[in-house]
Amino acid sequence: MTKKKIQQIDYCQFLLASQINYTQTYFADHSEEWSHDQINRYLRGEQITPRQVWENIQQDLVLSENGYIVFDDTVVDKRHSFRIEPVRQQWSGNAKQVIKGIGVVTCVYINPEENAFWILDYRVYDPARDGKTKLDHLMEMLRNCHYHKKLPFRHVLMDTWYATRKIMRYIEKLGKIYYCPLKSNRRVDDTDGQEHHQRVDQLNWNEIEREQGKLIHIKDFPKGHRVKLFRLVLSTQRTDYVVTNDTDQDSAQAAQEKRALCWKIEQFHREAKQVTGVESCQCRTQRAQRNHIGNSILVWIQLKRLAHQTGKTIYQLKFGLLSDYMRQQLNDPSIRMSIA
Repeated sequence: MTKKKIQQIDYCQFLLASQINYTQTYFADHSEEWSHDQINRYLRGEQITPRQVWENIQQDLVLSENGYIVFDDTVVDKRHSFRIEPVRQQWSGNAKQVIKGIGVVTCVYINPEENAFWILDYRVYDPARDGKTKLDHLMEMLRNCHYHKKLPFRHVLMDTWYATRKIMRYIEKLGKIYYCPLKSNRRVDDTDGQEHHQRVDQLNWNEIEREQGKLIHIKDFPKGHRVKLFRLVLSTQRTDYVVTNDTDQDSAQAAQEKRALCWKIEQFHREAKQVTGVESCQCRTQRAQRNHIGNSILVWIQLKRLAHQTGKTIYQLKFGLLSDYMRQQLNDPSIRMSIA
């Protein structure tokens, strides 16, 4: 009898159910239908694209005219891999060092009224294959959100890496408001047009400016182009400088609250790594890695949906499977204890 061909839903079900090991070998060892070779052929032959994420999340989105689009990137850790095609040396904010891994640029939608967020889009950073930078991927996804998906949103949030003149000016062209941190060595001018640029961390701040921000000109921006800068003291060892094109914003506290929404995308990255096995695929080809990453994000979407429906967290749903196993084993042990 011909064996049933493995489907996308079968692979995703494995990622959803497995608790620790997400490898093809582990899948095959616990499957009565598919061998390691069949699973490997599926991953190498399928073509999962970011479009599937959009198709699967649309039914869950609760849109808002005050919505936020948030961009960031994460590194799928492959420090112990040597021959995986998309792997490259890159900075990992999680590891706080340069590691071998696969970069993934992600796009999240936040509804502030619902205090909820959804993954909208993602791109695998693989310049050797497509020649695109992370900035190119962000621009592509931003255009897609605005022109193709036609999503309502008012704000765009991003990390320091993406706070470039090209991206900031493009957001302004779309009529949107950005909040993004500047590197401490970014050169700005706060002298009202005298163009005396200096490092942002060398600016002087009076009490009013600490509370309400100050207007500045960023070097290499058009002459006369002013934005609002806020100095946010987060701890004795950390001070952030956040800039926005909303020059009417006069509250450092409000700027900090908007900036803090970026944590939502970090939450997505953390959850995806901890409950979907996104970092665990050992396949060497770029296509298999892309398919595994895409399927992992689809698994996160399903867990997120069920968490919303049941009032539980993603972790409660995922690790609750172990609780069910523990109850079953205590009630009817597979291996019985004996004491001499």
